[in-house]
Amino acid sequence: MNCFLRLLVGVVLLALAAAYGQDQSAFYLGFDRNGYPGDANLKTLHQTFAYTGYWLNNPPGEKTNTWAGHRAAVESAGFGFLVLFNGRLDAQLKTVSRATRLGQADAHAAATAARREGFPAATIIFLDQEQGGRMLPEQKAYIYAWVDGITAAGFRAGIYCSGILAADDDNVVTAEDIRQSAGSRAIVYWAINDACPPAPGCEFSQHPLDPGHSGVRIAEVWQFAQSPQRKDVAGRCSNYGRDGNCDVPGMGSELYVDLNTATSADPSHGRTH
Repeated sequence: MNCFLRLLVGVVLLALAAAYGQDQSAFYLGFDRNGYPGDANLKTLHQTFAYTGYWLNNPPGEKTNTWAGHRAAVESAGFGFLVLFNGRLDAQLKTVSRATRLGQADAHAAATAARREGFPAATIIFLDQEQGGRMLPEQKAYIYAWVDGITAAGFRAGIYCSGILAADDDNVVTAEDIRQSAGSRAIVYWAINDACPPAPGCEFSQHPLDPGHSGVRIAEVWQFAQSPQRKDVAGRCSNYGRDGNCDVPGMGSELYVDLNTATSADPSHGRTH
């Protein structure tokens, strides 16, 4: 009996220690930006960040993708990944049938790019949905066709979208609107909410907040600060630089970032080892 009690106490203590350790490091700080920061900056950036965004196609507003070909260098520097594919704006979709075709084609393009970059099967690829509010029928057709195509290609689907109440659209939250119409589709949510509160502003804490505090309870990633600061949304937020950007401490004003918190140090599970 004494042996049994000692064993039981040991199991309980191990469980408590594991739970305590998880509480202390449950959420991880990461960054994303449109432009590749350069191989020379990776080591310094990894002192602050656990993971980085990684674009598979041209980021919004860009004519080229400077991330292409750098996956191995990023992984060697110790980073996890948020793998991103820039989706379509509503003006490009026009009709449900056209949106469905574009979603299928873009899913194929995203999967092809992910394989070319060396990302393993089951990596979560996030579709960048820049427009917020309630999704129109053609927007949902595009999103779900893309999700289905990514899943069929052997990857997992995620979506980057607004977690902010759309005051001019019946206070709908885009992430919840997408989730409610998704049926049985498995989608990982990356919510953007840079309003303070709930966002902490341009804060480089090594104990970042729970992504569920973003306003999207099911979010596994939360982008809580953007560069440049959105005055209409994040005007009450602090710690931004004079140029309005969220500048990495000690790296000068030219290296500005968007800040994220996630439930994993590799939110896309994109590492190969």
